[in-house]
Amino acid sequence: MRKIILSLVVLAALTGCGSNSSTTEKKEEVKDNTKHPDYIKGLALIGKSDCLTCHKVDEMHTGPSYRDVANRYAGASDTVAAYLAGKIIAGGKGVWGEAFMTPHPALSKEDAEAMVKYILLLKK
Repeated sequence: MRKIILSLVVLAALTGCGSNSSTTEKKEEVKDNTKHPDYIKGLALIGKSDCLTCHKVDEMHTGPSYRDVANRYAGASDTVAAYLAGKIIAGGKGVWGEAFMTPHPALSKEDAEAMVKYILLLKK
């Protein structure tokens, strides 16, 4: 009887150890985009601008967080960068609530698109 109980305990212990989902599931690979050229250029341009007055990477401030923007437009077509760059240059209201986004007419379309590409790389 002891052998049977001991065998069942050992079997239960082995079964419990083998059912760990982290060993059987493929772990999601997290990309490090910090060396991506679009990340570097966009971050530098944002650092020189007034964007961080209203936006933060992970928390809503006056405007949406960059991560929320990236997640909303994840998987969108390639034209989304041009669309969002146009919104940065022209300004806008209503997409993310009632706060008005100040226009940035002195910003070139190329620089605005570089900023957008950086933001889109922040997708989780």
